[in-house]
This record gives sequence, structure tokens and C-alpha cells, in this order.
Amino acid sequence: MPDLDFQNLSTVQSSLQPKPVTIASAATVAPTTGLSIITGTTVIQTVTPPVSGYHMLAFVFTTTTPGTLSLTGGNILANFTPASNVPVLLFYNPITGKYACK
Repeated sequence: MPDLDFQNLSTVQSSLQPKPVTIASAATVAPTTGLSIITGTTVIQTVTPPVSGYHMLAFVFTTTTPGTLSLTGGNILANFTPASNVPVLLFYNPITGKYACK
């Protein structure tokens, strides 16, 4: 997604923006909207940034035992274990090129 589509990641949207997408967990995931529904148990090591500047993403893991977000070999700042059906916020720092999770 080019930076011109940054509004698709905004926390304030209209009905004209795309609806949240469902992504199967994988070593690398590429969200295209501010909120993504994550299925599966595969450990996520890399999140492909949808825009180049600072941004926030929200993931909701729907699997009973979701995979972790792992700092091993990717762009996750620290290991994070999500809970099922609880939003996880990811904050991207363009200086380090890494996501911090909360």
C-alpha cells in the first residue's frame, strides 16, 4: 500500500474505508488495514509495514492458543504472547524499523 492510502490505517474512518481483513498467521504477515483478524498458531516474526512512517496496528488473534509475536529474525522489538480475542496494539518506529507490542 502506498503512503497515499494511509487513511486505511487511521483510527478514525468512514464506511468508505476497507473493512478489517483476516490474515492467517505466518512468519511474515502483511496487514492492509488498521485492524486485522489473525487466525492460526504460527509464530509471527515479521510484520510488513503498510506505510513508511510511524503508525499503529491492531491485531485480534481468534485462535484458542495463538502463536507468539517473536523478535527472532524479524522486526518485532520483543517477544509477545497474545491472548485469544484480546486486541494487541503494534506501534511501528520508523527509526528502528521495528514494532513494539502492547
